[in-house]
Amino acid sequence: METLLQQIEKYKTEIKDFVAQKSDEVESFRIKYLGTKGLVKEVMGEMKNVAADKKREFGQLLNEFKLFAEAKYDELKATTGNEQLAMDSSIDLSLPADPLPLGSRHPISLVRNQIVSIFQRLGFAVAEGPEIEDDWHNFTALNLPENHPARDMQDTFYISQNPDWLLRTHTSSVQVREMEKGNLPIRIICPGRVYRNETISARAHCFFHQVEGLYIAENVSFADLKQTLYFFVQEMFGKDVKVRFRPSYFPFTEPSAEMDISCLICGGSGCNVCKKTGWVEILGCGMVHPNLLENCGIDSTKYTGFAFGMGVERITMLKYQIKDLRLFSENDVRFLKQFTSAI
Repeated sequence: METLLQQIEKYKTEIKDFVAQKSDEVESFRIKYLGTKGLVKEVMGEMKNVAADKKREFGQLLNEFKLFAEAKYDELKATTGNEQLAMDSSIDLSLPADPLPLGSRHPISLVRNQIVSIFQRLGFAVAEGPEIEDDWHNFTALNLPENHPARDMQDTFYISQNPDWLLRTHTSSVQVREMEKGNLPIRIICPGRVYRNETISARAHCFFHQVEGLYIAENVSFADLKQTLYFFVQEMFGKDVKVRFRPSYFPFTEPSAEMDISCLICGGSGCNVCKKTGWVEILGCGMVHPNLLENCGIDSTKYTGFAFGMGVERITMLKYQIKDLRLFSENDVRFLKQFTSAI
């Protein structure tokens, strides 16, 4: 054991006097003393030859030796790193860092999130549903039976594997699914992507995004619908925007209306976007048709409700004065970079 103690003291002296100026010299130190086959491991292997009554004392000495070697290794790493940095004249710490481009959310996502936030402040919860729907939830339950002429208004993508399946043409199907649950009253908005077989142009696309809303309870009136939408428009476009309602037709609401706002691009004086009228239609709305309530198991003599639906692309085009719908899906970085500050 005396010989082993002398060997440890010799190694400690070597470690204490070791000097390194380069990183490869530090690595040589680690391999020699702390590596898998290093001297520290070798000395610790002698523990098996120590008498039982000396094992505790010898174990403490070995642990101190190991910690001494590790501390020296950390010291060499720190010293060599600083010296290497000082020796490298190509590094100028006063130079600015390489610029990292800041990403941004898509304008459609920005506006959709804002729409959702506005209605959530009114107590509307978010509901979602599948993009591949069946005929019942997308058409029939919404008062559009087979061969109804209103089906021709929506050019539908059907799934070839099953003619009853289709890509949903509106998020009204989510409203049907929520009504079927029977948890009244209902106050929801349904954001999501929808699909229609249309020719792609500056004003139309084969897919787009909608946010639809539904409120069903006792004694819901058209006045409730108007005040809800007035609040939304002012929060989205500002207090100065003008609003008007025009009678319209939708199979799932009665009475039905379309809501226009004064054109934000020309200020109401008339331009190509508003077709020289000074008004732009932004959504459709109305009181939920009694047939729809009955189709979903809701007593239409007790409950009434209103519904509305808007295209997110239309709202985004008005808000940011974008004149071509195709820009939203072309992924042109020059276009998307404009919305970095809008996050």
